[in-house]
Amino acid sequence: MPPPADIVKVAIEWPGANAQLIEMDQKRPLSSIIREVCDGWSLSGSEQFALRYADGPQLYITEQSRGDIKNGTILRLAISPARAARQLLERIQSHSIDARLEALKELAKLSADPTFAAEFINMEGIGTLARLVESGTHFGEMLAFTLTAFLELMDHGIVSWDLISLSFIKQIAGYVNQPMVDVSILQRSLAILESMVLNSHSLYHRVAQEITVGQLIGHLSNQEIQTYAIALINALFLKAPEDRRQEEYTNPLEQHLTEMASTLAQKHLRSIILNHVIRGNRPIKAEMAHQLYVLQVLTFNLLEERMMTKMDPNDQAQRDIIFELRRIAFDGDTDPTGTEKRKAMYTKDYKMLGFTNHLNPAMDFTQTPPGMLALDNMLYLARVHQDTYIRIVLENSSREDKHECPFGRCAIELTRMLCEILQVGELPNEGCNDYHPMFFTHDRAWEEFFCVCIQLLNKTWKEMRATAEDFNKVMQVVREQITRALAMKPSSIDQLKNKLRGLNYSEILRLRQSERMSQDDFQSPPIIELRERIQPEILELIKQQRLNRLCEGSCFRKLGNRRRQEKFWFCRLSLNHKVLHYGDLEESPQGEVPFELLSDKIPVSDIKSVLTGKDCPHMKEKSALKQNKEVLELAFSVLYDPDETLNFVAPNKYEYCIWTDGLCALLGREMGSDLTRSDLDTLISMEMKLRLLDLENITIPEAPPPVPKEPSSYNFTYNYS
Repeated sequence: MPPPADIVKVAIEWPGANAQLIEMDQKRPLSSIIREVCDGWSLSGSEQFALRYADGPQLYITEQSRGDIKNGTILRLAISPARAARQLLERIQSHSIDARLEALKELAKLSADPTFAAEFINMEGIGTLARLVESGTHFGEMLAFTLTAFLELMDHGIVSWDLISLSFIKQIAGYVNQPMVDVSILQRSLAILESMVLNSHSLYHRVAQEITVGQLIGHLSNQEIQTYAIALINALFLKAPEDRRQEEYTNPLEQHLTEMASTLAQKHLRSIILNHVIRGNRPIKAEMAHQLYVLQVLTFNLLEERMMTKMDPNDQAQRDIIFELRRIAFDGDTDPTGTEKRKAMYTKDYKMLGFTNHLNPAMDFTQTPPGMLALDNMLYLARVHQDTYIRIVLENSSREDKHECPFGRCAIELTRMLCEILQVGELPNEGCNDYHPMFFTHDRAWEEFFCVCIQLLNKTWKEMRATAEDFNKVMQVVREQITRALAMKPSSIDQLKNKLRGLNYSEILRLRQSERMSQDDFQSPPIIELRERIQPEILELIKQQRLNRLCEGSCFRKLGNRRRQEKFWFCRLSLNHKVLHYGDLEESPQGEVPFELLSDKIPVSDIKSVLTGKDCPHMKEKSALKQNKEVLELAFSVLYDPDETLNFVAPNKYEYCIWTDGLCALLGREMGSDLTRSDLDTLISMEMKLRLLDLENITIPEAPPPVPKEPSSYNFTYNYS
């Protein structure tokens, strides 16, 4: 007979004594259980003790968290959080340097525990740590542990960052600005400054006065701290007031960037990141990839103001840009005398330039997006790539009217499309690592990207022999060409051009046909019947592949308030498909994690259901993530007895599909992800083609027919690295 649900069997350790094996009744008060344990070792003053986990983070167990205790858990009797906080507070102020160092080392570890942190903060512990830093008497390891403890305590959100003093900020900034500082101190100092900027509007201004982006650039060549430096640069940029963050164009023909935009645009920052980070001799980890993605998004968001600015048809300075486009395209044409003749010539030229409104092309730029950004792109092409610009305009103006590619209309629509593809104006997504190395290889990467894409559009228009009625079809093909090329992660603008050359219109048609084949082929009744007979076999194959992947396991990142200190956990299914094993890791693993290192487990028989997206408990709790659609789409939770949840955020869409499908297969439910539907269609089509090919190769014999061949099977594997 199984034990009651409220009883968990645990082992409790105490230094120098044999462990106690007890059945913990979860209905009894925790203080009563601790008193009983203390009596077992003849320890008095049970109120001075508490229970902690013996493995992993070794967190204190409270009435609120005791529900997480599982059968077989090893616990440890320890002094209570209040007593520990009081002792450490006294020891960190000791006159003995060795005693103080040991106390700070222990404090740095304990500060991650929310129960201990609350007690230590209530005793004015943060103020004590701040004064130790401000005194400037701590160095080396002692200072590193002090800063670690301070950061961990503040990260719990119990104390407002606004209470931090200016002298503390100056001291921390001083460590960042000093030429020779220990790496561990630099890491923690940068992390503290990042948290200040992200969590307090008033502290942003104070930090910005002490630290400039230019000063941080020097740290990007150090691989140990470059992630922290870029994270702080991103934080300063993200929280900068609009007038310091956005681009301003005092004269449309002469672009001037404000302080922050200018810093991000400067060649030195870009080249340092390119040479020391992207092309460095170390592989880029997930956190660095995320910070590069954030920097890319924030840089592109500088374009938002121009993207959302309508052209004023009455603004002569803005109209001068259109005159400039006409002059460059038709240089040498003399303006006729007479207002009517000049107006007629301008109208003809604007039609040749491909504007929709021939009489007043300024009206083409009144829709946002892309607003004035489209005109900026056109002007860049005309000035920097003048030969290309003139060739595109003159080439199309000499075609038959029905086949001409309208440059103006195409440039405007292309700019809108590129803004959508690169999500200009949207906030960075938590957990997204989708940065493109090529955008760090050129000082004007956005404009160069546009110039490559407008040439692609013109080429595709010719390949499709398109007319004005085909405009939307051409734009759809061009969008597909660009997104497919970006998915290949070209490392430079030139490599992008090479990728796009291989994705001509014929190749897009071939890819589309190949991808549609499973949907369009084999529609005759006998083939449909064969498909239905094959489907269960293929579904079972997919199910086994999913379960095999769950047995190999996956690493997941814990979502927290700070991204710079990543915490990971790993989950995998037992080989007999009866238990889910999981546990925390110090860093992202390289390969498979043994079951022995995963301290927690859930019997599959206890799993009641799988939730996804906004139905997950951890998505309901994290209101700050509501804007991050990508995180929402990667979230899922396992519900198990008694009313407990194990919450996941998959690293990517592929892992999300693998795990949700695998868990559904484990519970005997239908696998319904897009990946399964795609795999099912692909594999069924492959199997049917093989069987039909066998039929085509059969010659009708005069003797008795041969024994039919066994159905083909697949070694169905994925490259999931």
